[in-house]
Amino acid sequence: MKNQEQQSNGIIEGVIWKQLLLFFFPLLFGTFLQQLYNTVDAIIVGHYVGKEALSAVGGTTGTLINVFIGFFVGTSSGATVTISQYFGAKNEKEVSKGVHTAIALAVAAGAVIMVIGILGAPLAIRLMGTPEDIIPYSLTFIRIYFCGTIANLIYNMGTGILRAIGDSKRPLYYLAASVVLNIILDFLFVVGFHWGVAGVALATVIAQVFSAVLICVTLMRTRECYRLDLRKVRFHKEILMKIVRIGIPSGLQSLMYSSSNIIIQSSVNSFGTNTIAAWTAYGKIDGLFWMTMSSFGISITTFVGQNYGAGNFARVRKGIRICLAMTIGVAVVLSLILYFAGPSIYGLFTNDVQVTRRGIEILHFMVPTFCTYVLIEIISGSLRGMGDSFMPMLMTGIGICVLRVLWVFTTVPIWHDIRTLIFSYPLTWSVTSIMFIFYFRHYIKREPGFQISKKGKN
Repeated sequence: MKNQEQQSNGIIEGVIWKQLLLFFFPLLFGTFLQQLYNTVDAIIVGHYVGKEALSAVGGTTGTLINVFIGFFVGTSSGATVTISQYFGAKNEKEVSKGVHTAIALAVAAGAVIMVIGILGAPLAIRLMGTPEDIIPYSLTFIRIYFCGTIANLIYNMGTGILRAIGDSKRPLYYLAASVVLNIILDFLFVVGFHWGVAGVALATVIAQVFSAVLICVTLMRTRECYRLDLRKVRFHKEILMKIVRIGIPSGLQSLMYSSSNIIIQSSVNSFGTNTIAAWTAYGKIDGLFWMTMSSFGISITTFVGQNYGAGNFARVRKGIRICLAMTIGVAVVLSLILYFAGPSIYGLFTNDVQVTRRGIEILHFMVPTFCTYVLIEIISGSLRGMGDSFMPMLMTGIGICVLRVLWVFTTVPIWHDIRTLIFSYPLTWSVTSIMFIFYFRHYIKREPGFQISKKGKN
């Protein structure tokens, strides 16, 4: 495990931009592969089953899944931050407690979400105004998908543990293996066995179980302080409370995002199947941007967490500035690529001319506004790394979710147009970015460590 120790020391002592990129690229490829799960599902059902199945796999069901899974992934960031801070401070005993508490939380939360998801899906799908021709596909997919929730959460938590100690490579390898398995099973179940959306959902669940097993085996075989011993998996009260204190606001932040997106999806459903299918395909195309922003956000959270835990406040400040500059540059480049190449990519998902035309309209409206989101991702990730996740949650709730919901209920009914609806995204991103700027400046000023660090070298 010598290489991993060197990598973690590098996060605290190495050249900042290099360490950020060394951590960023495995994360980027990992999120790309994660996106590939859903994208391959959408491509296969779009071509071999139909636009109703395409709408079901990525539209309403995707939004509902994000409500539950997104909440847990947000909450699990509390474990990542907690473990990274203890690891940066070289407190091996607390690292071990953190690992076993985190896995216990994944199992317990997975069981609860699975039951709620399976039982509550029919009501939720109908409340969102899903068209009748899509409902049977949606119910089939989501019920099978939720059967794999425990494995899904164990994988996400295990990945967070490895990232906390500076290892972002092995989660990438395991995810790559599971994606390959998922693609093979997709073709086997859908094209070969003609199982439709049920085949896609089953392939996804099997692949998630496979990745969870790989992560657990890795944690069980290591001799380092983050070793997983199944006999020790239980809740440690103080660690759990710290994970919850940091993680629950992040989970609620994700939940508010997802909840507002449910309202958006419900409004999209009112425009008919063509628009739902176009919105679903658009969600796969713009995923390239979101997974890149997410990778930068996770990178800065781990970087800040370890350096903050080690008391390197000057390095925290400089790391945030460098990460923000890199993220803005990448955001501009990606926006240009998606704007000009996006229309061609639509052909991967559907041959329907009306769906493609509506999708290009959405794409060209949204892509130029992406840069308004960058500050939210980097500043909120930095604040979480320092243990402050309440205010990012509060600002996101007010600036994005509340404002977005108000826009949908007050403005969209007056100008019932898809462009009016999706304008809610850049509007709320811009408002929330301004709030984050003001709060972050205030946060830095009130932290004694940062004021002292101004006198030293960066």
